[in-house]
Amino acid sequence: MKVAIIKYNSGNIQSVKFALNRIGIEPILTDSLEEIQSADKVIFPGVGEASGAMKYLNEKGLNKIIPNLKQPLLGICLGMQLMCKYSEEGNTNCLNIFTQKVFRFSPFSLGRAGPGSKIPQIGWNNIFNLKTKLFEGIAENEYQYFVHSYYVELGDCAIATTNYITEYSSALQKDNFYGVQFHPEKSAKAGEQILKNFIEL
Repeated sequence: MKVAIIKYNSGNIQSVKFALNRIGIEPILTDSLEEIQSADKVIFPGVGEASGAMKYLNEKGLNKIIPNLKQPLLGICLGMQLMCKYSEEGNTNCLNIFTQKVFRFSPFSLGRAGPGSKIPQIGWNNIFNLKTKLFEGIAENEYQYFVHSYYVELGDCAIATTNYITEYSSALQKDNFYGVQFHPEKSAKAGEQILKNFIEL
């Protein structure tokens, strides 16, 4: 099986590669349009800033390729946010695979965490309202590891929810496109199971 990790001006790509190595997958890291299109599975990870990342994707032509892929694709953290319609981070138009928008956490939002919650969210939080085979074998309210200042609003594509200051989409799915806000590569056995589930889709 050929698994491609999209390489762009983003952090955290090597840790995803090492996580896949732990489950017996040797992926390729590439920004080649041909290699990405010919892969069996594609992973679109990222830690960084939305406008700079989109600028790189646009310059490489990846903005035209990614939304038209037919094989399963998994966006992680910034990767998932870039798959949305728009991000407040840098006032950025994104790939518009998902119709949801990306907003910055506000410590004054009326959520369970309440005023004064730290931004970014860094650490373990639970995921619930789990849907699709991506979460097969994952219990409701399982914990995953998060690092982010921006979140994806709830909507029809949400397949997992998390509460931090406000409830938001911690995973999305539309057709062959999947996204997770958390870092499965840093989330111990539960995260490893999610990566296995994606590879087996």
